[in-house]
Amino acid sequence: MRFLLPLLPLLLASPAANALEIPDNLKSFYKKLKSKGQCDDKLASGFYNSEFNDDGDTAYCGDYLDEYGVIYLQSKNGRFSNLDVDCDGDQGDDNDGRCSHGDDTQSRTAVKSVIESYDVGISDLDPYLHSYVVFGNVGGSNDFDPHEYGIYETSVMAVICGDQLFYGVWGDYNGDSDRPSVGETSLSLATACYGKGMSSSDGSGTSHNEEDVLYIAFIGQDAVPGKDGAAWDAGSFNEFHDSITDLGNKLVNRVGNDDIAKKMKGIFEESTVDCSWIDHCKGATCESADDCADDLTCSNGKCAER
Repeated sequence: MRFLLPLLPLLLASPAANALEIPDNLKSFYKKLKSKGQCDDKLASGFYNSEFNDDGDTAYCGDYLDEYGVIYLQSKNGRFSNLDVDCDGDQGDDNDGRCSHGDDTQSRTAVKSVIESYDVGISDLDPYLHSYVVFGNVGGSNDFDPHEYGIYETSVMAVICGDQLFYGVWGDYNGDSDRPSVGETSLSLATACYGKGMSSSDGSGTSHNEEDVLYIAFIGQDAVPGKDGAAWDAGSFNEFHDSITDLGNKLVNRVGNDDIAKKMKGIFEESTVDCSWIDHCKGATCESADDCADDLTCSNGKCAER
């Protein structure tokens, strides 16, 4: 993650692509969290989200994990997170130069193996096309693994940015750093939120440093679109975002909806099963152990415990 200079007012602002109106239940949730100030159930804390905040007070929050099956990012005093640009993945022929500046850009995302397993004509996410969120921290002094709480790779997440709503898939981790950091999305999602001034460079206006962006992850396998539930081979951000919008709307409907929460409580509890490869967990069809997640083996055509 890069920590950048403040935004110049209205610099290179542009109309958001496929921006969604924030539904009333999510507006109320945002206001409730902001009024509360900070979360009580900090699943992990001590993360940084801005060059201009030296407190390291951002946390992964589980206050509504049991009620609504969500984990979100929040700092103190009613602040949430910022939004920086991530350019990891397969940039293909789309590079317009905005992903050419960061010295920490990787040629693959954390979900490359999942995308490859879908066999949909692409080998990884493309930061120029796919709407994805960087969530979780690994390889540093302060780690948080969403898997431990039932968040699955490529599951759909909600992002409130610029008074609008977008969806993205969980596509990457925050890596090792002296300042364990949070608050990052693919270039395409960052552009949809705040315009074409967003980039991986350290220049002014290339990041959104106001701590008003809310990231929400949803637990459970029902949050994962899978091979056929998203246009993985999409040719544009709009096409991909449209393909995950119905699922995103369904997930967002959990928030603040007590009736749905009661019906789904059992699903949330079951979702804490430790399995890092969706569709390859215990009971999935397999031909060999290579088709099964983690330490599972293939027994009689099904992934099973050894």
